[in-house]
Amino acid sequence: MFNALTGLNQKVGNFPGVTVDKKTGTTELTPGHSVQIIDLPGTYSLYPKRADEWVTYKVLLGQDPSIHADMVVLLVDASNLKRNLLFCSQIIDLKIPVVVALTMMDLAASKGIDIDVEGLERELGIPVVSVNPRKNKGIPQLKKIIELRGRQLRQAPPRDFIAKNAQSIGAIRDVKELFPGQEISDYTAIHYLINHENFNFDPQLQEKIEHIEGVHAFNHTRIQAEEILQRYNRIKQIMQHTVSEPDPLQKTLFTEKLDKIFLDRTWGYIILLGVLFLLFQSVFWIAQYPMDAIDWSFSQIGAWLSHILPEAWWSNLLVNGVLAGLSGILVFVPQIMILFGLITILEDTGYMARISFLTDKLMRKVGLNGKSVMPMISGFACAVPAIMSTRNIENKKERLLTILITPLMSCSARLPVYTMLIAVAVPHKKVLGIFGLQGLVMMGLYMMGLVMAMIVSYVAKWFIKMKEKSFFILELPIYRAPRWNNVVVTMVNKAKIFVVDAGKVIIVISLILWALSTYGPGGRMKNVEQQYAEQVQKHPDQAAELDKEKQAERLENSYAGILGKTIEPVIHPLGYDWKIGIALITSFAAREVFVGTMATLYSVEGGKDADAQTLQQRLRSARRNDGTPVYSLATGLSLMVFYVLAMQCMSTLAVVRRETRSWKWPAIQLIYMTSLAYVASLIVYQLLK
Repeated sequence: MFNALTGLNQKVGNFPGVTVDKKTGTTELTPGHSVQIIDLPGTYSLYPKRADEWVTYKVLLGQDPSIHADMVVLLVDASNLKRNLLFCSQIIDLKIPVVVALTMMDLAASKGIDIDVEGLERELGIPVVSVNPRKNKGIPQLKKIIELRGRQLRQAPPRDFIAKNAQSIGAIRDVKELFPGQEISDYTAIHYLINHENFNFDPQLQEKIEHIEGVHAFNHTRIQAEEILQRYNRIKQIMQHTVSEPDPLQKTLFTEKLDKIFLDRTWGYIILLGVLFLLFQSVFWIAQYPMDAIDWSFSQIGAWLSHILPEAWWSNLLVNGVLAGLSGILVFVPQIMILFGLITILEDTGYMARISFLTDKLMRKVGLNGKSVMPMISGFACAVPAIMSTRNIENKKERLLTILITPLMSCSARLPVYTMLIAVAVPHKKVLGIFGLQGLVMMGLYMMGLVMAMIVSYVAKWFIKMKEKSFFILELPIYRAPRWNNVVVTMVNKAKIFVVDAGKVIIVISLILWALSTYGPGGRMKNVEQQYAEQVQKHPDQAAELDKEKQAERLENSYAGILGKTIEPVIHPLGYDWKIGIALITSFAAREVFVGTMATLYSVEGGKDADAQTLQQRLRSARRNDGTPVYSLATGLSLMVFYVLAMQCMSTLAVVRRETRSWKWPAIQLIYMTSLAYVASLIVYQLLK
């Protein structure tokens, strides 16, 4: 609905955790008359439990200083009308102008539910419009109603939806007197009594409300319980007059038939593993050809520029800095687009919500619940929004555990690292004649992060002392065909975000790295030049070979080389050389910088002879002093394991600090993930070398 009204392409979905904050756009109701549309997180009532529900609650109660809601457009699911009308009735009693947009009418019809829209409008006393945002139906009518409502041509019902509790009348009257000049409703006064501690009232006002509670013996729990019962009694009466429903035993929907298979205790997990397997195999199968084409194109452009440009610092910067950095960005765009396209299809069809439901029992054993699954799955895209989406988890302990383990999910920034290392170190062969070994390794890396997250959560739950109980209630959406325009838009947007956001970081670090790897202490670089100048004079027939050795020696004596050599003793047991050490340092800014770092280092070292080679060819041909390949299977797997487990992301640490409001948890995260990555990589290398 938000996208249909505003023309934007915001992330939408039918499961918890998609919208955890406010999103803003504009729409033109009539020519020259635009209004601001604010999309709030979904909720079922005005009694918030989760952090995302509090966002909506504070806006509706007028306690968000950045937003004043002139009108509420409430989306009501026609196929679940009784439950949705509870929230609707609460907003009516807040006396905020409200318009009901009745969605899912097609699903209601398929269930045999017939709704008298005009009758429902009369009973509620507010405008009700039937819409289908997926097909853009009813949107002009909705805009017209919003405009009429905005001109006060359709007033809010003067009566309350339910009768006031006799015990609360005095407390309501006294609270309203505390806000002279503000026409707050009786129901708003009740919420001030219940939740005033969570509002930004001054201390004196807080004390006065507390005093009113005491004087009138205001009981929060009893008032809330009686209110809900009253509302459902009134909703029952409305539905008897306006809704015709069939016997629920008469019809079994197609969705329910599929759920018997997809949510089966045995077949459900087998199907889930099969879906994940096909997902990661497809990333390699489909993306291989466009990736090879991009990689080959950049190598040819680099070779061409090297031969036509004069030898100068700026040409070196262009070829070995800018071009090498760009190739490290664009070569992975096909895989990122394919991965997110497939994930969007799973979300759109409704299967993603089933994954939450299916895994709830497993999650509870390690201290989490089914709501932790969506942030974890979102972590496959990026840990930053994934950690923000934990706001939909009510239980503080489970939310904290989810935040601590979400960075172990292999985000899209790790994908370029995995892809490059798998292509270089893992043989391109089939297992059992049909399964690609490289795709299996890729799936193994993602599963390793998931399994390790479960283990870490199981251990951590014993150390976090919170005993708050939790529950997991999830509305399963019906299965639908994916919105292909949404899939394409998501793929393009994710590619754009990667190229623009990650690209800026990669290019900047590539340029800095080019400078650090091209220049060094004057004395050292001068000695290297003199030494090889003498060698060329003595052996002019070996000039090409000596030039390669000189470039390698210059790189070792550059500022970057000195930095890498300094940390080499620490990382040598993991099978890494000093060049990999440089990449580990630079990629702390963003993991995908690893690829750009490798491209720059090997481009600078190789000189013109390396320009016609792709990065994969350069890495395969890299040799240690003893002649063994640098990127052997043992080193490659060790490095992949390190990137699965290490906290190589400053942005993630920053968002954890914001969500937990403490530096304690980011520090714990950094220490435990780095230690885990080092130990696991050490074990892998020592076993395989």
